[in-house]
Amino acid sequence: MPSPSQPLNFDLIAFDWDGTLFDSTKIIVRCIQAAVRDVGGTVPSDEAAAYVIGLGLMQALAHAAPDVPKDKYPELGARYRHHYIAHQNDISLFDGVLPLLAALKARGHKLAVATGKSRLGLDEALQAVELKGCFDGSRTADETIGKPHPRMLHELMEEFGVTPARTLMIGDTTHDLQMALNAACPSVGVSYGAHESDVFAALRPRFIAHSVQELHDWLIQHA
Repeated sequence: MPSPSQPLNFDLIAFDWDGTLFDSTKIIVRCIQAAVRDVGGTVPSDEAAAYVIGLGLMQALAHAAPDVPKDKYPELGARYRHHYIAHQNDISLFDGVLPLLAALKARGHKLAVATGKSRLGLDEALQAVELKGCFDGSRTADETIGKPHPRMLHELMEEFGVTPARTLMIGDTTHDLQMALNAACPSVGVSYGAHESDVFAALRPRFIAHSVQELHDWLIQHA
């Protein structure tokens, strides 16, 4: 195992949130489906609802419910938030995430979150005691531009003075990996979240982790 003093390959490691660190995919799928049902749209399949995870909220809902008129988007968003808030306390970090973050911090990496969540939603999640001090920065879709646009990563790299080659993006969706590609950053995909990993290869991730432990082991060896 590399020692903490070994030179780092990446100065900044940016994580997606839902489906990568937070075990929320199934609940988000159900909340999207319930919101669409509430406004009278055609309820998307599990696969269609999971596909939009990682996008900004309204972008995701519009894609998942193409037959819902635009004038109903505010109601659609409100119904999604209603259902999500009702279940947010049922969601937790994947097992092994906290030791992973602690190990990376101890090695001197800057850690960030780049997520399709809203700033309010992310800040609420980060209030958990165990997450205090874990992350050095974060960007959300509602304060930048949603994935796969690279602005979130561009802003984080500028904030920390890090080049794309020294920045690693980790996520569970093609939106995350495409954002990394658009920002000229290397990436790692995780297969335990929203998207099937057989579609990741075209986006050229350095590695695909099938568990948090696999992700931990790879990062300790290669990051």
